[in-house]
Amino acid sequence: MANKPNSKQRTIAKEATLTGVGLHTGEKVTMKFLPAPENHGYAFKRVDLEGEPIIEADANFVENTQRGTNLEKKGVKIQTPEHVLAALVGLEIDNVLIELNSPELPIMDGSSKFFVEALENAGVVEQEKEREEYIVKDVISYKDEASGSEITIIPSDDYQITTMVDFGTKVLGTQNATLLKLSDFKEEISNARTFSFLHELEMLLEHGLIKGGDLNNAIVYVDKEISDETMKKLEKAFGKEKLSVKPNGILDNLTLHQPNEAARHKLLDVIGDLALTGIRIRGKVIANKPGHFVNTQFAKKLAKIIKLEKRNSVPKYDLSLPPLMDIHQIMDMLPHRPPFLLIDRVLELSDNHVVGMKNVTMNEPFFVGHFPGAPVMPGVLQVEAMAQTGGILVLSTVPDPENYLTFFMKIDKVKFKQKVLPGDTLIFHCSLITPIRRGICHMQAYAYANDKLVCEAEMMAQIAKKQ
Repeated sequence: MANKPNSKQRTIAKEATLTGVGLHTGEKVTMKFLPAPENHGYAFKRVDLEGEPIIEADANFVENTQRGTNLEKKGVKIQTPEHVLAALVGLEIDNVLIELNSPELPIMDGSSKFFVEALENAGVVEQEKEREEYIVKDVISYKDEASGSEITIIPSDDYQITTMVDFGTKVLGTQNATLLKLSDFKEEISNARTFSFLHELEMLLEHGLIKGGDLNNAIVYVDKEISDETMKKLEKAFGKEKLSVKPNGILDNLTLHQPNEAARHKLLDVIGDLALTGIRIRGKVIANKPGHFVNTQFAKKLAKIIKLEKRNSVPKYDLSLPPLMDIHQIMDMLPHRPPFLLIDRVLELSDNHVVGMKNVTMNEPFFVGHFPGAPVMPGVLQVEAMAQTGGILVLSTVPDPENYLTFFMKIDKVKFKQKVLPGDTLIFHCSLITPIRRGICHMQAYAYANDKLVCEAEMMAQIAKKQ
């Protein structure tokens, strides 16, 4: 995990609206891109449902990948978000809320082109916070044995993608596409349209599954003999008086933008699906026969690895430097006193995080009764120490902290990973999950010792004036 030098998060300057139809539902849909705060990421808001629920663009919400990537959270669905997500990643926009009045995003022309235009017209603005980036250090792969599809990511100085497709048909054989840097996305990839084969289309038409499709939003590769009866069905479905097959094997009314447009569109899909990891990636993706299933399975695997690495990445602090706050300054702020004051120093303090420290010695009063023959720091006291560290953060928001007390409201997702023993130096890192409101602080806390995560918890506390 790292922040790229001079790489700030970005959102859009104003809202942008697009209308279209869903490819599979045929329903009219209005979609709005809205500016979003730092660390928001991408999320979708269903304004047509009661309570206007929000579903984040998260690989863990992938419900199925039939004819596109489909998300579901608590019964709320979002269909085919991949082309919109690809546009956001391709333009290096980090934080956007997408409002929809339908479960399915508009297909437009089957590419990301119209989304790119709308976002560019809205304008892109830089935010204060640094952009977080996952730097790939090892080779990570996922293979779907059933289809032979495989995605691998390897270390690289930039986010790069290569897709290799092979459909085993004469009309569309082996194709490759490569994106060497995201700044080329708009020019080289964004207008690559979705495609299907005639045999797939016939089945979809029979089952009424392609209501929003017309020949302007899908390239149709004719991979078999086409009967007059099928041609008539297609003409009726697409509302065309006359259709024919071009010499290059696609239905007419569409001209390919590039000979390898299919491979470029698959690359576009990979970018959109991997956006579900929720973080910028620095590495080279090599995708062999990619599809939404393998893409999203790989995104889930990658997200899991990133979460694990993030949790286990121990921050480094130079303990020989003078602390930001020593024990006397801590006691000026916190009401706790020995033997129940469980932090010795504060090393860092900002608007949204705090880092504290405790030297665990054999002289701690709790070791007298807590396994005196094999002293171990009680887990509940580790949580208390993290809470006291968090108390510094919330009390720093008031001008007279000495007149306040801090009370626990909630503790959640507590995990103890390692024993804490006499001689250990504990480092506590607490950061806000949501902004402090009305003296209520909701934070994620981690405790580290010996270069390992020893404890973690989500905590909520409230400060109240002394009576």
